[in-house]
Amino acid sequence: MGIIRISAVAAAATLFSLPASAAGVHFVSPADGARVPAQFQVVMAVDGMAVKPAGELVDGTGHHHLIIDGEPIAEGAPVPADERHRHFGKGQTETALELAPGRHTLTLQFADGQHRSYGPAMSSTITVVVE
Repeated sequence: MGIIRISAVAAAATLFSLPASAAGVHFVSPADGARVPAQFQVVMAVDGMAVKPAGELVDGTGHHHLIIDGEPIAEGAPVPADERHRHFGKGQTETALELAPGRHTLTLQFADGQHRSYGPAMSSTITVVVE
């Protein structure tokens, strides 16, 4: 049984590693520095990996998280579930976002099927000004 347990732990540890094809995530819209209304559309994309709903761990896949006024999540760490960390575990690639007026950072973070971050290499941060 010890060998099976070690193998399972080793396999789980490698599931959140980035595949060689992973090129990153980016915002389709809004653009960095954009002036936006209080409610605006956010469109997210990933290059070199596939978007898949949360739950199942499949190499080369994951889903988006949007961090409002926060930092990228360390590789392997779970993405928190709170008002600042929005989860798109159904595989969504766009959302309507409503923010208070002022300057905000939006960080797109890609994570595996168990919401474990792929790290800063699979994140992108922009700044928007909400009017």
